[in-house]
Amino acid sequence: MNRRGFLQAAVVGMTLGWIVQNPALGRDQPRPNVVIIFIDDLGYGELGCFGCPDIPTPNIDSLAANGVRCTSCYVTNVACSPSRCSLITGMYAQRFGKYSQMRGLAIPEDHPTIAEFMRDAGYVTGQIGKWDIGSKDQGPLERGFMQVARTAPHAEGKHYWYVKKDGTVGFQIDQDGDYLVEFVEKNHDKPFFLYYSPRALHEPSHESPEHYRARSTATGKRRELAGNLVALDDAVGRLLAALKKRGLTENTLILLTGDNGGNPIVNARADPYRGGKRSGSRYEGYVREPAIASWPSVLPKGKTYDGIIASFDFYATAAAVAGKVSPERCDGVNLIPYLTGKKQGDAHEALYWCQMSPKKTTPSFKAMRWKQWRLAGYQNQWHLFDIQADPREEHNLAAANPEIVQDMERRWEAWRATLGPMGTVNSSGGNQPKGYGWATPEK
Repeated sequence: MNRRGFLQAAVVGMTLGWIVQNPALGRDQPRPNVVIIFIDDLGYGELGCFGCPDIPTPNIDSLAANGVRCTSCYVTNVACSPSRCSLITGMYAQRFGKYSQMRGLAIPEDHPTIAEFMRDAGYVTGQIGKWDIGSKDQGPLERGFMQVARTAPHAEGKHYWYVKKDGTVGFQIDQDGDYLVEFVEKNHDKPFFLYYSPRALHEPSHESPEHYRARSTATGKRRELAGNLVALDDAVGRLLAALKKRGLTENTLILLTGDNGGNPIVNARADPYRGGKRSGSRYEGYVREPAIASWPSVLPKGKTYDGIIASFDFYATAAAVAGKVSPERCDGVNLIPYLTGKKQGDAHEALYWCQMSPKKTTPSFKAMRWKQWRLAGYQNQWHLFDIQADPREEHNLAAANPEIVQDMERRWEAWRATLGPMGTVNSSGGNQPKGYGWATPEK
């Protein structure tokens, strides 16, 4: 090993030792920044680094080239609000009664959000984009975020266009890029935790500007989706440029994934799986998301990790990076040892799903992932798939493997017994502050 390689190995060893073994952080040690990017309705195959042939995503792809591509990342609570709750709390949202969309259900007051946890660990915490969780009185400012990008008034009849202070209109994803740069510039001299949850790629994609669409080779409805994704990739590029400008690239962990699969209305790409929102919600493509972890000073470059992980692992991972141990109620695990190769295999032996309407007493959907198997319950029966050999779930193997079905069902029932009762929604959901610029708890 040459001197450069030795020094890199030493830095990695010291960093990992500090993360895993030394929670007490010395004041003279620079603490890594943490950025989570949580994309709305991101299909598994929509990124170039995950095989997308018609929509360029060079900036997001650069994260994979300089980090780890995670091929078996799942969201355990599907649809916007529950998926975000699971990420923010680091656990199955059913543990506090969120079994479906259930907007307005309060996040537990006795359990810190990832923002509260990182704030109390000495980080400046920021949020940009979609919130869509918590009760009416639980916006991002009330649950641990110290700097929150305000939501400007929407242009009349528009979803992605907003009215600027001067009365002209702008594209919201472009504004996100402005906010990302501003946050880094304001906080580059202190450790920060940033949660960026863009409204893209949520419908309506027909509002995407033509100059973004023209950079793709997508056709039909996908061309509309392409416009939003290209714009989002540009926003991520502006974030990366801001980090580089301030010399923060090496010391910043970026975790990227989506809240659930894409929308078939715009021909979202789930390849090699199938499924997504609405009619595709029973399939793998609704819950399996592309994921990337980039931390150039610690994680290997250009590596692929195929082990089973979940978006709620981001909480435990951020906690470890901050030199802390995540709260006991968290279901997530620290991913750093798996991403570096220090630990082998799946981060989770199994993952589980249970969706249920507040007006029902039985699940409308239930599923489990274990080894190569996916067990899914719908149409009043179990369906078993070898998801590695049959990613499109075309061959139900339940009848041929009754022992596996029985074992997985037993495990699923044992997991369900650990969950909380159905929650009660007493208000509308929490929202971002309105207006322009940044909101803080004091303002």
